[in-house]
Amino acid sequence: MKAIQAFENGRCGCETSNGASPLISMDEALRRLGEHARPITGTETEALSLATGRVLADPVLAATMTPPFDSSAMDGYALDSAALWGEGPWRLPVTQRIPAGAESTGRVAGGTAAQIFTGAPVPLGADAVVPQEHVARDGNLVILDRRPQPGLNIRRAGGDMRPGQTVLGAGSRLGPREIAACAAAGAARVHLIRPVRVALLVTGNEVRPAGADRGAAEIWDINSPMLSSELSRPDIHLIDVIQGADDRTHLRRALADMAKAADLIVTTGGISVGEEDHVKPVLGELEATVHFSGVAIKPGKPVSFGQIGTASWLGLPGNPLSALVIWHIFGLPLLDILSGRQIAEQRRRHVVAGKPVFRKPGRCEVRPARLMGFDSEGREIVDFGNTVNSAHVADLPGTDGLIFIPAETDRLPEGALLEFQPFNRA
Repeated sequence: MKAIQAFENGRCGCETSNGASPLISMDEALRRLGEHARPITGTETEALSLATGRVLADPVLAATMTPPFDSSAMDGYALDSAALWGEGPWRLPVTQRIPAGAESTGRVAGGTAAQIFTGAPVPLGADAVVPQEHVARDGNLVILDRRPQPGLNIRRAGGDMRPGQTVLGAGSRLGPREIAACAAAGAARVHLIRPVRVALLVTGNEVRPAGADRGAAEIWDINSPMLSSELSRPDIHLIDVIQGADDRTHLRRALADMAKAADLIVTTGGISVGEEDHVKPVLGELEATVHFSGVAIKPGKPVSFGQIGTASWLGLPGNPLSALVIWHIFGLPLLDILSGRQIAEQRRRHVVAGKPVFRKPGRCEVRPARLMGFDSEGREIVDFGNTVNSAHVADLPGTDGLIFIPAETDRLPEGALLEFQPFNRA
């Protein structure tokens, strides 16, 4: 395939919106998140073994040199290469045996060797370690026919970390790789941002718990378990999940209580302009500040963001696919801001369309997509549905992320470049 449609500045075109529309662009909405959301305060210290998925409040500095001594990178024989006179082979008596965790019993004299194992300290007098498979053993003698280079198979003290070196900066989220670096630095305990307190309110008179008995006009609740799963992270404390009726008194009480306890309130449904959409009128009664309401995106146009007291509020659409899409586009970066995480990675990357795209222009369109392998030029190919239905979720398990189709584009050829945001990330 040939990529014959590229985007200016490598962007999907979602930074623009229809000038005749009151909707703001997706990029403008993300900018407002960054402008108005603030990191939470409050820290705690935890054992490193309990810190996976958490965000550092302070940098981690190396306590000592790592490794703390010159050590062997191989099982073999430590020797002084400069003492190998003339032409080989050389026959050297073995004067020591040094396993990992044991100290050398003395200096390796010229013309002798010490049997050494991976991770053991290199004895004084030795400047190389010859792998055991490169020598022959004859009783107490070791025989080698090739002169080793000085430094061969020796891990130098401080070659990985120096005392006081910053290993991880504040705002780093701790995964297995970061935990490894902290352990190597000697950090048994780490200073962390406390978890973000999140409250979830799912609205809708028609919603019943999944699997429960339901009436002819009722549906099972998808948003509560779906978003609770998204919020099941070590850096989040999900303090409340409420299924709220479409009743202003009930919603006002629930939101007011949540605002007193949560750092972030997430709602689903009730944010459009219908007579049964009560969330935004209730926000007015609570004197909330709304930083945006309505984004030029499909699905998820009603998405809204603001503050209720000291709590941030993110209003998601009620349809489950819309709620999931909008959560990944706006909810995840909002959580990063609140948790103090310093975002270093790019969320999106370019892929190529596995088939043509035909659509009505006007809003940036986001579709779940599946990675299909690579083209002849090594670029990832994605497959996706011809349309997006904001209430359908049966195909979600087979998808890997989201593609972004530019707002003013009505068609794209097979092989066109698209931006792709994976569902799974660190």
